[in-house]
Amino acid sequence: MRFLAHYLKPFYGWMALGLFIKATGSLIELTLPYILSHILDNVVPGGQISQVLVWGGIMLACALFALIFNVIANRMAARVAKESSRVIRHDLFKKTLSLSSSQIDRITVPSLESRLTTDTYNVHHFVGMMQRLGVRAPLLMIGGLIVTWMLDRTLTLVMMATLPLICLVIGVISAKGIPLYTRVQRSNDNMIRIVREDAQGIRVINALSRTDDERARFETANKALVASEKKAGYTMALSNPLITLLLNIGLVGVIVIGAVLVNRSASQPGRIVAFIQYFTLITNAMLAVTRLFVQYSKGVASARRIEEIINLEPDVSVLPQDEVPASEGIPADGIYFDDVSFSYNGVRDNISHLTFHIPSGKSLGIIGPTGSGKSTVALLLMRFYDPTQGRIFINGRDIRTIPLDELSATFGAVMQNGFIFNDTIEENISFGRDIPHERITACCRTAQADEFIESFPESYARELTFKGTNVSGGQRQRILIARALAGDPSILILDDASSALDYQTDARLRQALAQDYPGTTSVIIAQRVSSVKSCATILVLESGKVIGQGDHETLMRTCPEYAEISHSQMGGDLLD
Repeated sequence: MRFLAHYLKPFYGWMALGLFIKATGSLIELTLPYILSHILDNVVPGGQISQVLVWGGIMLACALFALIFNVIANRMAARVAKESSRVIRHDLFKKTLSLSSSQIDRITVPSLESRLTTDTYNVHHFVGMMQRLGVRAPLLMIGGLIVTWMLDRTLTLVMMATLPLICLVIGVISAKGIPLYTRVQRSNDNMIRIVREDAQGIRVINALSRTDDERARFETANKALVASEKKAGYTMALSNPLITLLLNIGLVGVIVIGAVLVNRSASQPGRIVAFIQYFTLITNAMLAVTRLFVQYSKGVASARRIEEIINLEPDVSVLPQDEVPASEGIPADGIYFDDVSFSYNGVRDNISHLTFHIPSGKSLGIIGPTGSGKSTVALLLMRFYDPTQGRIFINGRDIRTIPLDELSATFGAVMQNGFIFNDTIEENISFGRDIPHERITACCRTAQADEFIESFPESYARELTFKGTNVSGGQRQRILIARALAGDPSILILDDASSALDYQTDARLRQALAQDYPGTTSVIIAQRVSSVKSCATILVLESGKVIGQGDHETLMRTCPEYAEISHSQMGGDLLD
């Protein structure tokens, strides 16, 4: 609850006013049965219709005031819930964007999506209900008990006999509810993951006729979620009927003893009617408290999941220069990997003892079979992960000492799964960086994208669909390359960025990059020898280890694996 208190603190004044109005409305509501008792026992026997009308008007006015005050307080509660939830969502989304790759791997993207949607909704609902019922229900319950105690202590004691049992039911069920709703959210995470995967891969699923299999996979996750919800729902559903049963038992006792008291002339009918109405108010208040505890279980479970993300400590921090070892003998120019090893799972190295140096303005090609660690090299260079052994330098600086914003600005990158937004081509390239149109068109010329873009009737204003499904794979890759170039990076990383391009377009792209960006250091990761052939240095990786290093001619002589790849792709005769 400290987590929620932090976000509700700016609204304490507004909440206090709303709670005061709510309390006032609830206290006015408590007077209604008492006024009715007075009318039945004192006014009606007098036979004066005018007095009946006067007291009836007072009762009506009290009912209207109670209604108005409750509506105003509910609207204020809704505003607090809306604004506090907005801030929580903002902070959660901001934190999500700052998570490291290893943290995202551990938490998973579907879980983050669930926390941003379902969990924030549960917190929003709980904050609103807490203000609406958190004051009204206890006031009606406690105030009703006080008034009934004043009316008839014997009947009040009969009614209060059920309260300890009711509190026990609420306490036990609520204690079981929080972990059950946490389990529900985990099942929801799993289902969101499957929906997300299938929505993104729907074309592949249809092409391979795997819809029945995916439907079965979804159904398994859906049944698991239903089973979790059932268990939580059944457990929490026990509270309402059990409390209702206990309250009805108390009500039966009140009616029986009340009838005996009226028969003995020890009480009046109007008082019994008022007492029953107060008992109804107390019953409804207890049921409201039950609903509040059900929502409390959901809200607390969700708040803990949100808090877990927001309170995550960064695992990628900038180190002061005096905390890193001295860098004697390290090249002061370009990219240098110094005996770098890395493992994703901490069991087996994905990169082992990698050492190489690329001077500024030169190009590095990385080639090798799938799973050889090619993309991992780029991820380590951009510091998405830190090496488990060794160090990485850019222009003589350990990348761990470079501020993250400065380090990010160094790179322009096209990763394997480059992302296209549902926006115009120009906005996808600008990417919120306010890049002038002239700069964008120049980057598109270098990326060999200007010709097909200008062939569209809307040109750069053409709307792209989510993931760019309304353009071809090659067009999508060229748009992504233009985006990477638009920031004028000093290091350009192209991770399988030309796999959908024909050989001729790929060759023109490499020539344009060399001509238009002569001072940019390029890291080109590819499956095709033609894409890396012109690089100053080429690394051949296999199982995370370097099995060949040098330029194309050197590798053709010294690395059989590279020569085999070259011959199998182009017969060894690679012409641009």
